[in-house]
Amino acid sequence: MYALLAMRKLRPMTSIFQAPLLPRAPLSARRAPAQRSTAPRLPARSLPALLLVALLFAGCTALGPASIQRDRFDYNAAVSDSWKDQTLLNIVKLRYADMPLFMEVASIVSGYSLESSVNLSGSVFEGGRLPTTGTLGGQSKYIDRPTITYQPITGEHFNETFLQPIPPSSVLFLIQAGWPADIVLPITLEAINGLRAPREAGARMREGDAGYDRVVALLAAIQRAGALGMRVEQTGDGLGSTVLLIRRWQVPAEVDEARAELAELLRLEAGHQQYTVAYGEIPERDNELAMLTRSILSIMVELAGEVRVPPAHLEQGRVTASLTDLHPDAPHRLIDIHSSADRPDDAFVAVRYQDHWFSIANSDFASKRTFAYLMLLFSLTESGDDEGLPLVTIPAG
Repeated sequence: MYALLAMRKLRPMTSIFQAPLLPRAPLSARRAPAQRSTAPRLPARSLPALLLVALLFAGCTALGPASIQRDRFDYNAAVSDSWKDQTLLNIVKLRYADMPLFMEVASIVSGYSLESSVNLSGSVFEGGRLPTTGTLGGQSKYIDRPTITYQPITGEHFNETFLQPIPPSSVLFLIQAGWPADIVLPITLEAINGLRAPREAGARMREGDAGYDRVVALLAAIQRAGALGMRVEQTGDGLGSTVLLIRRWQVPAEVDEARAELAELLRLEAGHQQYTVAYGEIPERDNELAMLTRSILSIMVELAGEVRVPPAHLEQGRVTASLTDLHPDAPHRLIDIHSSADRPDDAFVAVRYQDHWFSIANSDFASKRTFAYLMLLFSLTESGDDEGLPLVTIPAG
């Protein structure tokens, strides 16, 4: 009882130390928990790498040196292919008595520009800590805008390039450079010491004189033996005189026989080792070699006569028969240009004209060589005159 009384006496004393009870706030007034962001976060350790990428992306890029190899060969191939197509088209047009027109590429100016921009944004927190979110963006613009200038070959330029005969010295220089005489001479020679070459078409269509083909064959045989050469001698008027040399010493016996037969056919004095070369059909002296050469346009007319036109075009009168049409198996064919209704699969060059395709087969090496020789003659006879302004300028971008 004494213990119970003591507990009752102590209970009021302990109530002094109890904290008063405060009323609880309603649920609506309680603080809502913080919402977590659902946006993708960028790790802070990756931001330096992003800055480096941005600097590299926004830096300057050099286009010039890298574009030389690509542009040089691409434009070379494009200009070469278009020049071949244009040449074949004009040959075919001459066959149909159509006017040829040559358009040369006067200049090519190629311009490039590359523009780029980069933007980088992020959130900065208090205390200087790195941002945990960021945005990286950029754009780039590349422009390739070449300017190609075309100029038709007309007037004096056309006269110098296509109408003037090729100098005999240029013909011999090509033979000296290694071009076969049996390819160069039949294309470029109209006559040599009075012996006339065949004419494929036109008002002067004719078969060649007897002995002309034999002269070409003899000169080709002497060239293959390494006994044919040339020399340029200076004259009193300051102009050079071309001299054809046929070596007599340390040569096989067949070369001596060929030289003797050649002198007889050309009515040259036997026993001479060198002959002066002149432009013309008839020589003035018995030690002179007169060469009547053709112009580029005359050569194209000859090649046009060997185009195999559709038989229907002959029947309709679109074209007239040429020497090759009358003698299709003639051995002096210089080039073989075929015609077909559909585009050929494997063609060295092909153009469309009069609803037909005219082409040179890629497997016809002799015709390709003749065509390449004609293209070389274009460069050889080019006057190089750059006077006058271009008539057509096309921004090709």
